[in-house]
Amino acid sequence: MIKYTQEIVSGTWSLIVGLAITIKYFFMPVVTLQYPHETLPMTPRYRGHIDLVFDEKLGGTKCIVCGSCQKACPSNCITVAGERPEGAKLKVLTQFTLDFTKCSLCGLCVESCAPGAIDFSKEYNLAGYKNEEFIFDLLKRLEAKKS
Repeated sequence: MIKYTQEIVSGTWSLIVGLAITIKYFFMPVVTLQYPHETLPMTPRYRGHIDLVFDEKLGGTKCIVCGSCQKACPSNCITVAGERPEGAKLKVLTQFTLDFTKCSLCGLCVESCAPGAIDFSKEYNLAGYKNEEFIFDLLKRLEAKKS
């Protein structure tokens, strides 16, 4: 009977301690967010996947199709293609594909881009079921942003 009473007292004390902790944290400021309905502002130094930079002067991308980003990429995840229209001096970008499944976010492509045509995006909510969902056509993304 004594052991039974000790268990009841011990259990009641444990319940009171637990409730005290709950009440203490109930009145403290909230430190969590209701993700995905609420998100924190992204830090300026965050490095997401690369993205083409829109140039307002040119009305498009700054990319000159030099291929330096493609050559600098150790993961071979960037594909750049362009064509030279008749009578034009410079190539026009026709394809800029990023295979994000291979990208290591090393940033060598951004560093090697002399005209500053690519930069890191702030996108971090990437989720998908297939690898194909992470192969980005950055030229289409840029045109979608533009409109």
